[in-house]
Amino acid sequence: MVLLVQYTLIFASVLMLVALGGCFSEHSGVINIGLEGIMVMGALGGALMMKFIDPSAAPVLIFLATALASIVCGVLYSLLLAVAAINFKADQTLVGTAMNLLGTAAATVIVKAVNTAENPDNVSSSIQYIETKKAFITNIGSFEFNWFMAVALIALIASVIILYRTRFGLRLMACGEHPQAADSVGINVYKMRYAGVLISGLLGGLGGIVYITAGVSEWKFEHGVAGFGFLALAVMIFGQWKPQRIALTALLFGLFRALSNVYTGFDVLMALNLPSSVYNMLPYIISLLVLAFTSKKSRAPKAEGIPYDKGQR
Repeated sequence: MVLLVQYTLIFASVLMLVALGGCFSEHSGVINIGLEGIMVMGALGGALMMKFIDPSAAPVLIFLATALASIVCGVLYSLLLAVAAINFKADQTLVGTAMNLLGTAAATVIVKAVNTAENPDNVSSSIQYIETKKAFITNIGSFEFNWFMAVALIALIASVIILYRTRFGLRLMACGEHPQAADSVGINVYKMRYAGVLISGLLGGLGGIVYITAGVSEWKFEHGVAGFGFLALAVMIFGQWKPQRIALTALLFGLFRALSNVYTGFDVLMALNLPSSVYNMLPYIISLLVLAFTSKKSRAPKAEGIPYDKGQR
């Protein structure tokens, strides 16, 4: 049971961070389908930092350096969406899809190049971080507390305050609901949309490094992040673009994902005699069912996905 709670919280943290990132982007009016690619690039930045940083350094330094590297890579990669969607008014869905395809491919090439530079015979797409990963973990009895769980909680609280209690958040949401009206009172819609997309890159990049370090000490980047970016989008939609609901939905989806890791420890689940692949599919099956029954009642920001043209009213 402890292991189930542990995995539920860590996977919920991943989904919460990434879904909150999508929430900021879509509240600004930009659909961010590219969260999967952003997660991969954030994971790449964090993994490379863990690979090259001195494992004997202070744990807090390793943690901060890894998180910062993930954030920087996620933000820089999200600039592709921001420039294409805001400056060039490109189709946001197509740009996001291209980012997802490019992310995994680029990360695989980069990792192979790094490994080959160190050892010409090593052409693998994996990075090990056995020692440095310990900096993220604190043992509380039999429970392994990952400090990224605390980061996810802080991000949730900050998101609620920023979106509903600050001028910036209210302006951001105004740009996603009625950008022409926001512009008419002096709000720079382009800047606010850039801010929303870059915040999604920040949180998505963090979500990427949390995901790959959740249960393993080595990651093959050719595997990407196993569709967690799309799962986070489902969490965001089911959570109605509201941080509190997103948090509860993330816990639900995190529970189903955790079952695939620990189902062998539950006699009831073992008695069902289902193959492990069924438990691996559960989160995605649940997401399809949830979206099928709730999508009609979903109320997305009115102007999301619509390029803003200052000359139109």
